[in-house]
Amino acid sequence: GKTMELKTTKFEIDGSIAILTLSRPQRRNAWTGRMHTEVRHLLDQADRNPDIRTVIITGAGDDFCVGADSQALEGHLEKGGYDSGTGADLAMPGYGVANEFDQNFAFMFGLNVTTIAAVNGAAAGAGFVLACFCDLRFAAKDAKLTTAHGPLGLPAEFGLSWLLPRLIGLTRANDLLLSSRVLTAGETDGWGLFNKVLEAEQLLPHVWDYATEINTRVSPSAQRMTKLQVYLDQHRDVGTAVAASEELLESAMRGADYHEGVKAFTERRTPNWS
Repeated sequence: GKTMELKTTKFEIDGSIAILTLSRPQRRNAWTGRMHTEVRHLLDQADRNPDIRTVIITGAGDDFCVGADSQALEGHLEKGGYDSGTGADLAMPGYGVANEFDQNFAFMFGLNVTTIAAVNGAAAGAGFVLACFCDLRFAAKDAKLTTAHGPLGLPAEFGLSWLLPRLIGLTRANDLLLSSRVLTAGETDGWGLFNKVLEAEQLLPHVWDYATEINTRVSPSAQRMTKLQVYLDQHRDVGTAVAASEELLESAMRGADYHEGVKAFTERRTPNWS
């Protein structure tokens, strides 16, 4: 794949896990067109790399991502309309899997890799959206969260009005979306917004261990198939879901991962995924 000079992100690969860090610490990792372009590029790189199974997304310094840069907000005002700030070179990872996913952020549902948000600090606006569209979310308990759109006179952003009710139910989703209030990750404990809320210093080690555990125990093909089933099934009926799972089962049982999984199980050993 083509390389891109990274100005707003960092990317490290360690075995089957990649860490994508939003990195504009002097601007609290605020979201820009450039960052959007780099994040898409890096997710595309990860998705094309058969060795990478899990991408951890986190922020540099004390913040995750505080949403649109205030300078960008002023720019939209001057231009008299929304400008994403992205160019023609925008990567399209996860596109072409299902029509429903062929949009900003929703494309994350179509990725082969599992995405895990490690919300280390403030997550607002597009930063909060990015975390919500990850498959799994862990947070530092003091991390501040807000949807942010209301006080700016804007609508709920990027499909959060679809996603948040599914994550945390209508009552709590409306609280976050209608009030745009600021609350900490710790205050949302038990809501289902985060898989776990931790002390800041425990966050990345815990997420790393979680990702390692998945990648050791679960076969690569099962990880990919299951993720896609979950998001496709949000858009279809139960009968279709059952039928699709039976078709997948037929083909999976002819695959190398099933063969290795059964052997490892009967031999009481850790599987050796090819």
